[in-house]
Amino acid sequence: MNFQVRAITLDLDDTLWPFAPVGARVEHVLHDWLVAHVPRTAEQFPVHEMRRLREVINAEHPHLAHDFSTLRKLTLARAMELAGDDVAHVEPAFEAFFAERNRVECYPDAIPALERIAARLPIAALTNGNADLRRIGLHHHFAFQLGASEHGASKPDPSIFLAACARLGEDPRHVLHVGDDIALDVLGAQRAGLRTCWIHREDLHPQPAWPQAYPKPDLAFPTLTALADWLDAHLQDEAACG
Repeated sequence: MNFQVRAITLDLDDTLWPFAPVGARVEHVLHDWLVAHVPRTAEQFPVHEMRRLREVINAEHPHLAHDFSTLRKLTLARAMELAGDDVAHVEPAFEAFFAERNRVECYPDAIPALERIAARLPIAALTNGNADLRRIGLHHHFAFQLGASEHGASKPDPSIFLAACARLGEDPRHVLHVGDDIALDVLGAQRAGLRTCWIHREDLHPQPAWPQAYPKPDLAFPTLTALADWLDAHLQDEAACG
């Protein structure tokens, strides 16, 4: 591929770590906290009922679709109000949820590859979710983290990609966006004018096939290690020609 890469924007969930184990745990950790501190809320809203209530809250606040944390807090507040509990418990309940949400286990290749890439290029984390790299302990690999809640719009909206490029001080043509989601990451970044890399990990894409109806990404790899290898070779070739 004959293009310059001067910076990276990188998705988090399902690119650096699998989200499914986190999603499976976090609702139950929150429920256990509710049982201990606001048992009436826990009794009226077990995990499946809390999910239904969250869907109701999401539908009531479509303007907050990009802000998962605020929607979660609104859901907790509604549940506590309906159960007759004090909504002062919303913030500590959310903290219990948020602490567990940020207890992630990275893919085996992720951190070594991240270290290699960050040694060569600035990396910006670009996420629709509410993971906190500082809590996770990976923030030192990144120039910054830009979330949908901070920006005000989610991927695949081109504006979030362009905002990241502006903060990096690079033309979108020289920024490579890396992520697992075909629509949110690859197609969204393409529409914003960035270069794209699809990470098709085996746990999510056991038999990866790019949909023929969509324009192909510039790059596609099963791991971040493969991307780091490509960048090493590509940047060395650029230096040799430069």
